Amino acid sequence: MNQEKIGKFIAECRKKKGMTQAELGEKLGVTEKSISNWENGRNMPDLSLFKPLCNEFNISLNDLMSGEKVKEKEYQEKLEENIINTIDYTNKKIENRNHFIGLLLITFGVLISITAVAIFPSESSWGSIYSVLGAIISLIGVSRFTKRLSYGKRLLCNFSYFLLFILILMTIDYVGVINIHQAPRFSLVKVSGENVIYYDTLFYDVVRCNVDKDNETFKVLKNQKYNSDNIDVFCK
Repeated sequence: MNQEKIGKFIAECRKKKGMTQAELGEKLGVTEKSISNWENGRNMPDLSLFKPLCNEFNISLNDLMSGEKVKEKEYQEKLEENIINTIDYTNKKIENRNHFIGLLLITFGVLISITAVAIFPSESSWGSIYSVLGAIISLIGVSRFTKRLSYGKRLLCNFSYFLLFILILMTIDYVGVINIHQAPRFSLVKVSGENVIYYDTLFYDVVRCNVDKDNETFKVLKNQKYNSDNIDVFCK
């Protein structure tokens, strides 16, 4: 649909009726600014207002969607064209709404994960729980952008995004272990011994020696075999 043409037609019909933008807005239950935006082609009336507009101006839906009085011999052709245009317009509005909601979810999810890492201590399980929750929320947002893809491609895109998100979180966690000397947030197993804690993560292990003492140290190891009886040897 040609928004600019339809807007000029609405303005023309309104003026023929001797109505101001404010008066038309009052009759339709919208603001004067909305009427101005329609007439200037900045946006379109909601579909639910098409029929009231037509009734007010004594025109057909075909006339309104065409942006002009349709001649009788062109009526059927214009009608078919306008039906297709209306479907396209509706689909585009739905797609834009989905993208907007998706962007909000992605942003919200990322903020939750960042906040969780910043607020909760590294050894608190809540930090990792909220970080993963943020990843899931942002994934729901990404899924709204991939709705038009085939099932296989959509699944691949969504899985790749989630995997990348988790890898970034783990990378941030690893940097914290190396540079800040903090316990890893995403440890799968935590084993405690006398003055030592062993953290088993997916890609590496961390040994925390002399826990809570002045000479406390953190050692990052490749994945090792261990049990609660031999973890002390990693601090020797």
